[in-house]
Amino acid sequence: MIDVLIDEDVDEHPLPSPDAIRQAVLAALTVAGCDAADPELCVRFTTNAEVHALNRQWREQDKVTDVLSFPLQESADVDASQPLGDIALAVPFILEEAARLALPEHDHTMHLIVHACLHLLGFDHISDADADSMQTLERLAMQRLGLHDPYPSQSRPTQNEMMNNDEEAL
Repeated sequence: MIDVLIDEDVDEHPLPSPDAIRQAVLAALTVAGCDAADPELCVRFTTNAEVHALNRQWREQDKVTDVLSFPLQESADVDASQPLGDIALAVPFILEEAARLALPEHDHTMHLIVHACLHLLGFDHISDADADSMQTLERLAMQRLGLHDPYPSQSRPTQNEMMNNDEEAL
């Protein structure tokens, strides 16, 4: 079950629907090779101040960021049939970021949900190689959703990469 929480100080208007959120989560799981028809996680839409406080508390970063992921599993092999964790999105920050990047708010939010889900599955972007792998998965998930390439200045995944990824998900 995907729990969607919207803090009372957040305007629901620009946010993706629960169905769209589910599609983003499932796209991330699929491209990562996870088979979970009913993943368990929480997606929370909150304020900049709340994400800033969470970032300071859990990452020792005294600033707001667009999205934070809190994985519940620590093993290298995440079991998608078990609870995955929590995602917190700073809605005002994301809307400003979308405007700055000239992206539709909905689409940018969907990308960040995909990005955060991949973190819940154990992916990161600390090293260049890890970042390349994660970005490829993000692009594949966004293609599955029919949305923009989140990294347009870099080369696109090849058709072979997309076909190989689809075969792994079967």
